[in-house]
Amino acid sequence: MPNALVVRGGWEGHQPVEATDFFLPFLAGNGFEVRVSDSTAVYGDGPVMAGTDLIVQCVTMSSIERDALDGLRAAVAAGTGFTGWHGGIADSFRASSDYLQLVGGQFATHPGKDPADRRGDETDNFLTHTVELTEAGREHPITAGLDDFELTTEQYWVLHDNLIDVLATTTHPVRPWHPWHRPITSPAIWTRQWGQGRIVVTTPGHNLDVLRNATVRTVIERGMLWASRTASGS
Repeated sequence: MPNALVVRGGWEGHQPVEATDFFLPFLAGNGFEVRVSDSTAVYGDGPVMAGTDLIVQCVTMSSIERDALDGLRAAVAAGTGFTGWHGGIADSFRASSDYLQLVGGQFATHPGKDPADRRGDETDNFLTHTVELTEAGREHPITAGLDDFELTTEQYWVLHDNLIDVLATTTHPVRPWHPWHRPITSPAIWTRQWGQGRIVVTTPGHNLDVLRNATVRTVIERGMLWASRTASGS
C-alpha cells in the first residue's frame, strides 16, 4: 500500500483544511494510506519521509525550518512525489531560495480588475481567463484528453526556470491600469523531475469552488497518481 503525506497550513484564505479534505477520499480510494500533518516539521522526520511515496502540500506563505526543508528536498530527490495547487505549493516559504529552486516556479502576483470595478474583497483579483494546454500537455498523462478551459478566479503570474515541463499556460493581457506593455504568458500547470522524484504544480485552486471545477480536479488527481513513487517506478 503506497503512503501519502498531506501537509497543510499557512494562510487560511486558501482553506488548507477544507481543500485537502476534499482530496482525501480520492487518495484512499486509490489505495493510499494517508497521514495528515498540520506542521512542516514532519519533513524533518527521516523514517517517515523514507516511507512516503507522495507528498500533497497545501501551505501558503509561512516559513520552514532548515531541517524540514532539507528533509523535503532529500525525500523528493530520493523518489518521493511532491504535488499541490495554487499558493499551497507555488507561494510557500517565500524566504527560502532552496524551496523555490525545488519547485521551479514562484507566484509573483495575480493581476486585478479595473480599479473602478473593485469592491475591496478577494473578488477584486478574480479575472476570467483561459488555461491553454501546450503541445506537451496534450500528450502528457496528467492532461491528455482535456481541453483548454476557462476560469474566473485568481490568475497566477509565475516566475520560473526552464527545468520545468509546462503542460498548460495562461496569458495576462495588456490592460490600461497595469504597467506592462505586452502580454505575459505564465505556466499554469507544470511538472519537474528532481533527482528520482516527480513534482507537479497546478496553479488554479484558490478555493473549493475552483477545486471542484471538473478539469482542475482531474488535473490535480491525475497529478497525484503520476507523481507517486509507485507510479514513477522510483
